[in-house]
Amino acid sequence: MESLAASFSASTTTILNSSSKLHHHPPRRFRILSFSLPIFHKFKTCPKFSSKSPNHLNLLIVRSSSSSSSSISAKPSSEFQKKGGSDRKEEDNKLRALRALFTKPGVNVDAYIIPSQDAHQSEFIAECYMRRAYISGFTGSAGTAVVTKDKAALWTDGRYFLQAEKQLNSSWVLMRAGNLGVPTPSEWLNTVLAPGCRIGIDPFLFSSDAAKEFKEDISKGNHELVLLYDFNLVDEIWKESRPTPPKEPIRLHGLKYAGVDVSSKLLSLRSELRHAGASAIVISMLDEIAWLLNLRGNDVPHSPVMYAYLVVEIDGAKLFIDDTKVTPEVMEHLTNAGIELRAYESILSEIESLAAKGANLWLDTSSVNAAIVNTYESACYRYPWNSATKARRKKTANLDTNGQSGGPCAVYRSSPVSLRKAVKNDAELEGMRNCHLRDAAALAQFWAWLEDEIQRDVILTEVEVADKLLEFRSHQDGFLDTSFDTISGSGANGAIIHYKPEPDSCSVVDGKELFLLDSGGQYIDGTTDITRTVHFGEPSARERECFTRVLQGHIALDQAVFPENTPGFVLDAFARSSLWKVGLDYRHGTGHGVGAALNVHEGPHSISFRFGNMTPLLRGMIVSNEPGYYEDHQFGIRIENLLYVKEADTPNRFGGIGYLGFEKLTFVPIQTKLVDISLLSVAEVEWLNSYHLQVWEKVSPLLVDGSARQWLWNNTRPLTKL
Repeated sequence: MESLAASFSASTTTILNSSSKLHHHPPRRFRILSFSLPIFHKFKTCPKFSSKSPNHLNLLIVRSSSSSSSSISAKPSSEFQKKGGSDRKEEDNKLRALRALFTKPGVNVDAYIIPSQDAHQSEFIAECYMRRAYISGFTGSAGTAVVTKDKAALWTDGRYFLQAEKQLNSSWVLMRAGNLGVPTPSEWLNTVLAPGCRIGIDPFLFSSDAAKEFKEDISKGNHELVLLYDFNLVDEIWKESRPTPPKEPIRLHGLKYAGVDVSSKLLSLRSELRHAGASAIVISMLDEIAWLLNLRGNDVPHSPVMYAYLVVEIDGAKLFIDDTKVTPEVMEHLTNAGIELRAYESILSEIESLAAKGANLWLDTSSVNAAIVNTYESACYRYPWNSATKARRKKTANLDTNGQSGGPCAVYRSSPVSLRKAVKNDAELEGMRNCHLRDAAALAQFWAWLEDEIQRDVILTEVEVADKLLEFRSHQDGFLDTSFDTISGSGANGAIIHYKPEPDSCSVVDGKELFLLDSGGQYIDGTTDITRTVHFGEPSARERECFTRVLQGHIALDQAVFPENTPGFVLDAFARSSLWKVGLDYRHGTGHGVGAALNVHEGPHSISFRFGNMTPLLRGMIVSNEPGYYEDHQFGIRIENLLYVKEADTPNRFGGIGYLGFEKLTFVPIQTKLVDISLLSVAEVEWLNSYHLQVWEKVSPLLVDGSARQWLWNNTRPLTKL
């Protein structure tokens, strides 16, 4: 996961020319180019600085005269539902049109890879970039499509197996990620293609690290990785039906909520650049740009960000963006911070210019797309000082007073913005506290309404329930959007971890089964994410035991105290221990970072059984606490609160270091009907009672609705362990 993108020489690449037309989007007028494939290398934890020779790499770059995720393994599905009539014909026509482009002059590939990502490795993307969904018909958020001249396969993970089986037609093979014996996309290509084939990608869509890893993997089959820079093959067949790029205006994120002004953030960043021996940095992650500039956008569903790149130098900064989104107020804000505007499409020209003037560019190769990385690395070897650059293999660069060196040199490190953004300041924490209380009031109103409807035998679908929750949230001050698609799962659907109900296929909420609701809101001052599992009737003993063991894990993590510099994976077992005692478990992580009025999922920290992430939990970080249990085709259980890391008051400080713990942000009742109190210790009962007392005291003043207030009172009464 920590592999660095190696440099490579323009002298070892072949540049081919072709012509085509990209519809709706501005042409990519770029000169030098690069490569990458999505393998979720997002969270680097071991910064490195290096300047590597490219001579051992042989990457084929394809150019034209005009323009336009993570490798996952899975098991092929032996049975697929076939779409009939026009649906199947349309899907076949898409693949037929795509394959026709394989032999186009300047393309000449034997396979093409279509990932889920946009050029910024975003989790949620604008509709115009949903290329994998367009070509395959599969609309889940995670997946990679691979099309050869006679085969089409789609990789996705266990969250989406059922959905993919329903949405893929008979032209596609479903590859079930995580199942035993399933090949990765590269392994599959090495098997189905004859040696010496050419595999094409759009290098703007893949991180440099991911592309390098993929290139190495397919080399085992003696295949070439072909980079198609100037147009995307899916866009070429999407044509006029492709949605237009988002044009919503950007807004200021006020200092009241941001806590630190842009000039101060840039000053701190430039200090880090100097310390690392860099004279410039390119930032491509959308939430990092929004946070650094105290701006918010509307380009991406659920995430208040805007499509842009940002280049920060020692003595200036440039924002690459569609300037029609920039209001006069935002323009003044940027000008005051010393930030110039440039066209979004001109980013590669700027990267080459940085190399031309000898700038040492900080690159996070786990997130910056391959086109950018390759542009810089190639340019570094084309200018007069390249011999001096190639000879230099030191850990630091020799800079003059202006932050320039005798020749350009890449600085390979994790983005410094990622960690700074994750550690919330006082204003950000205050905003998160406030929006969580308003969110809790909306949820109290919602649950009171839903219980009443179910008791009156009103028929409600999972979609109708999710829509009603959105209605209650929308009445709260500062509400902007949901922070992700609401997971509203009744009975067996609750066992589908990332279930999204659809109007034409969802279930009715059954009062005799468990109901899981995972939802969140984007507010002007913060971001929420909460899961509650309830039963409207009489739960079974099995359901109560499983729920209680999940609750015990939730309590154990909430009460955890740990030394400074502890990475999140160390705490993961706290949440699983009670389940493990009876041979149960869950297949997702226990906690993810959450942005302050930003992305609901953010790094670099996490709490997970995946022990590769060594990022420590730091004071001010926000993380979810969401253990669960899922019984296939029966029910799902998850209990999720958001927490922030705080100092713990311990009587001792072994080793002279401090200790940390958690403080709750989420205040919504946990249904006690589902608790088997005989399994809880006295201390656990006290935790639950104390939590519910806080819920009542903090949320009841916000409720003027008598039914919601009564519901809150009924659901925060203390339990007694006999």
